[in-house]
This record gives sequence, structure tokens and C-alpha cells, in this order.
Amino acid sequence: MKAVRIHDFGGTEVLHVEEVPTPRPGDDEVLIKVHAASVNPVDYKMRTGEFKGDGMTMPLTLGRDVSGTIEAIGANVFEFGRGDPVYAMLDFDQGGYAEYVIAKASNVAHKPASVDHVHAAAVPLAAITAWQGLFDHGGLEAGERVLIHGAAGGVGHLAVQFAKHKGATVVATARADDIELLRRLGADEVVDYENQKFEDRVKDIDLVLDLVAGDTQRRSWKCLRKGGRMVSTLKAPSRFESVIHGAKGEHFMAKPDRGELEEIGRLIDGGEVKVVVQETLPLGQAAVAHDHLEHGHVRGKVVLEVATADT
Repeated sequence: MKAVRIHDFGGTEVLHVEEVPTPRPGDDEVLIKVHAASVNPVDYKMRTGEFKGDGMTMPLTLGRDVSGTIEAIGANVFEFGRGDPVYAMLDFDQGGYAEYVIAKASNVAHKPASVDHVHAAAVPLAAITAWQGLFDHGGLEAGERVLIHGAAGGVGHLAVQFAKHKGATVVATARADDIELLRRLGADEVVDYENQKFEDRVKDIDLVLDLVAGDTQRRSWKCLRKGGRMVSTLKAPSRFESVIHGAKGEHFMAKPDRGELEEIGRLIDGGEVKVVVQETLPLGQAAVAHDHLEHGHVRGKVVLEVATADT
């Protein structure tokens, strides 16, 4: 089978399409024929060596989420059958930029029937990150006010919709050309961060979902109400600032969760959540996809098409 692998850390030149053996699933695993794999910021951070996850060894196949069909199942797997359309968030020791990939059955869910594999592949890592940031770690409740930074990106555009579905008031920061999109997705207020200081406009926030870090995170303390929460996917919020503002700060890393993926799939099939894919490229252009994500401005997700399917 074909897979995009790296043998050393570096720029996009280290990405190579190679022929590798098709893996076989263990007792609690499934083999997925990959139809599409999404590209996430963690992918290029893994490529450069900026991020190193458990189980990462060279040569390494990148890609944390896929959509495809079940090709084979392990002896202890009973919830899936060959040919079932599925999507999955993968562990670090398996990569989705490939024609086939092994996944723990517990990390796999049935694909939402209302979307194709390209849009389904864009969901798992981004959606689980948004879901866990808002609810598992952020404790967002109906009637609360949430501020979402990086709201037009892969995680952010889903977080806006999840928060709105929960019944929260959603304030988002984004570039001017993303404002219309975010309003369509349900944001109650969008601040153009390039031309406005969000901390001067936004107050009494219950939860900040920080998908940007840096100076944006530091300035966000001014927006929180006393007793509010700040959750970041990138950097642990300052303990000093959390004490000063009487708030809670937390950093987290998303973990695969089939139950959450199934619930998210139901929201997609119910028309309550839309998945935005800005660009689709063939597997052999993974380097182009990395370049666009790392150096450009991506609205929603970039996805690699691996195989063509009708489902």
C-alpha cells in the first residue's frame, strides 16, 4: 500500500510517498481502507519535531484522523463488519496518510450518513478537541458566555456550533473575511481581531476556549468574569493570572472517544453541525497541504483524498 512517511524531522521535503506492507489488525483493532484523511496543525508540528507524542517512532506515517470503510476486523471486534463506513481519531503510533490504517475499535465510530468521506475525515480530531475543550474540561453550560479564539479554523468552527447547540452565547474572534461564515454557523458576536482589541469589547465571559495562545491568551484574562474558566489546547494558562483573576486555567490534549464521535455524528446527520472543508488534495500532495496549513490562512479544514468511494 502507499503511505506518506517521514524518516527525519524537517520541512515539507521530508514527506515521501512510499510502498509499505498493509498492516493486519490485532484482536481489538480494525483495518480501515482510507478514503480521506484530514490534515491538522499537529501533523506539521510532528513533522518538524516541535511535537512528539507517545508511540512516535521513525519512519513515521502522519495523520490523526480518517474516514473510510472497514476492510478487516480483529477477533474481539463485534460492533463493525467488513464494508461499514466509519471515521476515527487515531493514536500517535498509527498514521492516516495511507491507503490502509489500523485503529483501535474503541477509537472508531460509524460515519455520519449525511456527509461524504472527505467531510467526515475533517471531523474526528478537530471535533473531539472542540467537544472536550468546551464540555469535558470547560464545563460549558446553557446560558453561559463563551469566547472562542481561532474560531474560523478546523477546531474553532466546530466549537462555535457545539457551543451554540448547548445553548451558550458565543463570542468569536476571527479575521474580517471570516465574520460572515461564523455568523452563519451561529456566533452571536464576532470580533475582527486584526482591527479591534477584543479585550476592550468583550466582558463577563464564563469560558475562554483558547486555540491561539501567545498574546491572545494573555489578553483574554481581562474578558473573564470572576470565577470563570480558561481552557487552552496549546499552552497552560498562567497560574499567577488565574489566581489574580479568581479564575481556573487548564491545558489539555484531546483523547479519542467513540461515544463523543457517535454523538457528534448524530448532530451532523441532524443538520445541526456543518463541516467546512476549504481544500481537498490528493494523497501525493501532502506536502502542499502542510504548506497551506502551516503558512496560509485556512478556513475550516484541508483534507487529503486517498481513495474514491460512493459512500
